[in-house]
Amino acid sequence: MSGEGPNLRERRRAETRRMIQSHAMRLFTEHGYDATTVNDVAKASGVSPMTVYRHFPTKEDLVLQDRYDPLIAARVAARPADEPLARRIGRALVETTRAVVGPGTRPSPEEDLLLVRVRLMIDTPALRARHLDGQLATQRAIVDALLGDAPDPEPEFRAWAVAGACLAAMHVALTRWAREDGRPDLPGLIATALAAAFDDDFD
Repeated sequence: MSGEGPNLRERRRAETRRMIQSHAMRLFTEHGYDATTVNDVAKASGVSPMTVYRHFPTKEDLVLQDRYDPLIAARVAARPADEPLARRIGRALVETTRAVVGPGTRPSPEEDLLLVRVRLMIDTPALRARHLDGQLATQRAIVDALLGDAPDPEPEFRAWAVAGACLAAMHVALTRWAREDGRPDLPGLIATALAAAFDDDFD
């Protein structure tokens, strides 16, 4: 029997995922997304192609898959229940982004990785098409955090609509951030985009 506990196994699994994704981003940036194969990523990572597929079921997942949905859902659930929907969702998005990119004037490794991922998503047609699937999954995580597993149809409809609008504003901010080489403050840019969409304060 292995002496590893579940927490250690999960940490090692997360480290392997980060390592594979980091090598994939480097190769995609150096050689192009279409010209890089999963076998190339496996070789650069020092693992088998099967290991890559175990962590990332498709090549697109190497770029699009992340750990952010549970973080967003937890922050949505933690915000005051009497907040207007847009403010509750929007501020959770800003707070999660601030936690991901970290404090300080110098980009964190997580922020650098996010910047590469967003650039690839914007510039690669196959990834743009798959991005909608990821946005729908994020909307579902937000709606579930707001309403639970068996919501009433009307509140669910409103939650889907507001979550979709918030994520659309966030996408506009991410696109501008990537086009400007990550120079703007990303949480502030997302708050500005949300304020423009909803005429409210999201800082």
